[in-house]
Amino acid sequence: MKIAYDGTAYHGWQVQPNAITIQETLQEGIKKILQKDIGVTGCSRTDAGVHAKEFYCHLDCDDNIPKEAFLRGLNSVLPNDISVMDAKVVPSDFHARYSAKGKNYIYNFYYGVTNPFLDRYALRLDREIDLDVTNEFCKSLIGKYDFYGFSSSGRSVEDTVRTVTDCKIYLKDDFVRFDISANGFLYNMVRIIVGTALGVSYGRLETDVAKKVFETKDRSLAGQTVPPNGLFLNKVFY
Repeated sequence: MKIAYDGTAYHGWQVQPNAITIQETLQEGIKKILQKDIGVTGCSRTDAGVHAKEFYCHLDCDDNIPKEAFLRGLNSVLPNDISVMDAKVVPSDFHARYSAKGKNYIYNFYYGVTNPFLDRYALRLDREIDLDVTNEFCKSLIGKYDFYGFSSSGRSVEDTVRTVTDCKIYLKDDFVRFDISANGFLYNMVRIIVGTALGVSYGRLETDVAKKVFETKDRSLAGQTVPPNGLFLNKVFY
């Protein structure tokens, strides 16, 4: 299934004992339609408050329901901030997470006074970003590196080496958009990289800070972890 969601009201994707999550809500919706408990496996563990324009998940199901009826029925029982955009049958060895070749994330900023129509999906900045300086920092991230220092202690994997294939920052409509693609991401990796980019733009950090973080694996050398509201899982590559 291809889904999209506004993550504002949810504590991330993964089911948790004392918080409402996207996965739990989706599974409850499927139970109403199929009258059975079926687990759903997602392509990523997005953080609390993070959004997704394109998120994929899979489930094993023996029911033979036409796609249109399944989509119509499931969307009718889901809240308006979660939508199933498409669904299709895939080979039995397909895995939403492990079959993915890479992901693209976008983080949005905007300038000026507080805008209630933008605050939900972007971080407001009091001053402009130096796009040239920030893009120099972005270029230093492209390649295969150990991103341990660009992740939080809650990471659940031992291998912290990732390959960033593209990274840039640019103006798009009402937003400044930080755009990054990689074969995978660590816990809070994008939000820490974005915070570091802001530090570079505003002169608090050197342009070559990424090299120092890669070499030392020292989280304290990187920037702050920016809030989740501006972050979108934008695309998943299979």
